[in-house]
Amino acid sequence: MLDIRFIRENKEIVKENLKRKFKEDRLVLVDNIIKKYEESLGLKKEAESLRRKRNELSLQINEMVKQKKDASKIIKQVKEVPEKIKALEEKKQKIDEEIDELVSKIPNIMHKSVPLGRDEKENKVIKKWGKVSNFRFPVKNHVELGEALGMLDFDASARTSGNGFYYLKGDLALLNQALIRFATDFMREKKYVYIEPPLMVSKKVAAAAGDLNAFKLALYKIEDEDYYMIPTAEHAVLGMLTSQTIQENKLPLKFFAYSMSFRKEIGSHGINEKGLWRTHQFNKVEQFIFCHPKDSWEYYEELRKNSEELYKKLKLPYRLLECCSGDLGDWKAKSEDIEVYRPTTKEYGEVGSLSNCTDFQARDLDIKLLTKKGEKLVLHTLNNTAIATSRALVVIMENYQQKDGSIKVPTVLQKYTRFKVIKANK
Repeated sequence: MLDIRFIRENKEIVKENLKRKFKEDRLVLVDNIIKKYEESLGLKKEAESLRRKRNELSLQINEMVKQKKDASKIIKQVKEVPEKIKALEEKKQKIDEEIDELVSKIPNIMHKSVPLGRDEKENKVIKKWGKVSNFRFPVKNHVELGEALGMLDFDASARTSGNGFYYLKGDLALLNQALIRFATDFMREKKYVYIEPPLMVSKKVAAAAGDLNAFKLALYKIEDEDYYMIPTAEHAVLGMLTSQTIQENKLPLKFFAYSMSFRKEIGSHGINEKGLWRTHQFNKVEQFIFCHPKDSWEYYEELRKNSEELYKKLKLPYRLLECCSGDLGDWKAKSEDIEVYRPTTKEYGEVGSLSNCTDFQARDLDIKLLTKKGEKLVLHTLNNTAIATSRALVVIMENYQQKDGSIKVPTVLQKYTRFKVIKANK
């Protein structure tokens, strides 16, 4: 969340940010936050004043006892002070909890370059790369291809797990593993540190990663426990540095993590349709950076270049789409999607998402840096998909399909698969 002192000192900036996100209904929250914060400060000062008074009275009592004077009235006053302080602190705690609830509804301050727009229809295409193939035969979608090859089984997964799951078999399953190994080698060459994270995180970490109320539609909660299955490794990597202070000379910390990911996708379009595009469980390699606030926009560019280079190596036509103000998640300062062309839909589909969350996530988890001058600052956090293999499989199958129903393997993946073409199981 935002620093409450920032909100207090930059009220108009916060309000203008809300207007740009078309969230005018939250404008009243800003004044309420400031009012309650000042009330909290007043209670704190009052409690501190009582503590000083108690100390002063205690000194008076000691002096009167030495002089053998009656100090009973003052002793009575001193005994009353702890209850008064306790009442003030309880009142302050209640107000602080109300403040936290209000502040959680105030979005991150967007970068000035974020385009104005109400929803995803107004997201801005900022780049296209690659040539779209013109097939001289009727194209099949990935479900038709995978089932004809005998390597995708949605009927069996429906029997065991319900909609939104799948079985990968044979060479297609090996292609999935090749994508993971390709992305792993690619990120290691970029000098990022490999992480295999926990697949569950606490409610505190899940809430810090973004809008928990929105995430509740996507996250699987562990019954009777305040733990959630991760929807992406981003959550677990973020939580890794909870309550840590990192020396400035250790920054940036560049990680990439492989994990299974789990999403309910309640209300999402197409979750009940057979296919790999939107599923409850999938493999994902995620990029993540902790850095000094002054460097985060430099690393935003770096993360974008990583994704572009990866999809160029796979020779898949893609475009970059910048999220407009109304479509931008509340925890993000700026975000872009990378989308790959699908010949079956004749549209581009999202395969990865890049975000700079500035200090919004790290503040909630008390993740700081210690500068060379001894100053403590909240770190900035950035994340970007390296590859989500289920969607990568879709765009590879559909773009690399052949007339006979086989699928060519992208050249960069052949050293991992040890085969060049996926043919039907015999």
